[in-house]
Amino acid sequence: MKQLSRNETVRHLHSAKKAKNDEFYTQLSDIEKELKHYKHSFKGKTVLCNCDDPRVSNFFHYFSYNFEKLGLKKLISTCYKNKERDFFSKNDSEQAIYLVYEGDKNNNNVPDPEEIGIKYFQGDGDFRSEEAIELLKQADIVVTNPPFSIFREYVAQLIEYKKQFLIIGNLNAMKYGEIYPYFQSDEIWFGATMFSGGAAFFVGSPDLYDPEKMSNPKNAYIKDGKLYWRVNGVRWFTNIDHNKRHEELVLYKTYNPDDYPKYDNYDAIEVPFTECIPSDYDGIMGVPISFLNKYNPEQFEILGATQRGCHDEVPDTRKYDDYWEMKQNGERTGSSGGKTNENANLLGNDGKKNYFINKDGRVIQSAYQRLFIKHRR
Repeated sequence: MKQLSRNETVRHLHSAKKAKNDEFYTQLSDIEKELKHYKHSFKGKTVLCNCDDPRVSNFFHYFSYNFEKLGLKKLISTCYKNKERDFFSKNDSEQAIYLVYEGDKNNNNVPDPEEIGIKYFQGDGDFRSEEAIELLKQADIVVTNPPFSIFREYVAQLIEYKKQFLIIGNLNAMKYGEIYPYFQSDEIWFGATMFSGGAAFFVGSPDLYDPEKMSNPKNAYIKDGKLYWRVNGVRWFTNIDHNKRHEELVLYKTYNPDDYPKYDNYDAIEVPFTECIPSDYDGIMGVPISFLNKYNPEQFEILGATQRGCHDEVPDTRKYDDYWEMKQNGERTGSSGGKTNENANLLGNDGKKNYFINKDGRVIQSAYQRLFIKHRR
């Protein structure tokens, strides 16, 4: 694998632009790794891939090639016509396209979309359009990599039409006020794979993925003559059950108050890492949101999340409106302590990040966003 310099990355992206290769591709290997955990979920079902040009999509490739093996009833793949930010299309088509595939028992290869028969939308093929919604109504399961920038709206539509789904999104999407409640109520959870910090995609689109604006331009690389971006914090989001969701998390730690301080404003203890969850603590624990990678609903109960209105189950016990924020160099930031009222806060100063102090010299620091959980006994 060849790592690209910044200049090489820019040059390759401009080459991709000239070649009109602006698709954001999910790798077939990532699709195969995830889908193997759901093989019995698709029998007799209609699958919709509604952010996918069937001529180039690996989602279409996977489902069409495995159509008979999965026992699918129908496969529908649709594509938005324009090449605007976050909408995926390979070609400068005057019309948005879709394809309906109903299998071919004599075909052991990936079928040619052109031979099946490309169809055309009257409109632009946007998943919110009436034409696209009519296709959504036919589907049992939606599987795709939707636009991250309108992920809230995309998921809301799936929930509204009561569809099963397996879609790719950013880890931070679970924090959204419109999406987090579904995690807490066990109506959405993470998939079975893609927990190593990110995933690599075939990409072009220099307008959207400008290496000059990336926090880490080294995420661009070439492998086997193809350009990839590694996107951090990517997860599968689903409401289809899988076995890994029910694997028990093995816990090696036991509780002691020195290792697990209580929050200053919640009746809960701080657990810095999922692997540090004490096996013998029956009270409320604050854990990182990455805990959801290992969450087993038979083993734990999610009570709420900081910054997401957790007060019904885990009420806060203190406010910080009379505090002010300080940098480690002793300078005030100009912000009051009110900004940390919804965080889980710990007494003291770790010497690494901003802290809050009041007129009496009392110092607290906020933890990153925490989920509040309890053991199920």
